[in-house]
Amino acid sequence: MQTGRVRLSHFWTLMDDVFGPAYAGTLARDHVLGALDDRTPAQAIEAGVPPREVWAALCDDLDVPEARRLGRDVRPAPGAPGGHEGRR
Repeated sequence: MQTGRVRLSHFWTLMDDVFGPAYAGTLARDHVLGALDDRTPAQAIEAGVPPREVWAALCDDLDVPEARRLGRDVRPAPGAPGGHEGRR
């Protein structure tokens, strides 16, 4: 599995993107992961487990498809770096 580096702020963005803002907090607080020594994602992060490892364990446990593990695709706005100049 390729998740790359995940910072804490990006972890929460991924949680919201993949599970929705309402459900992300519930999962982080209540979903116990055997791969993280029977801790919730929030407990694991608080204990110092890197967010990347927490994200990978959660995705594995919930069978999140590989294509969704990097969050939703966000296209840059026209005129923004990486956007499409003059395209309509």
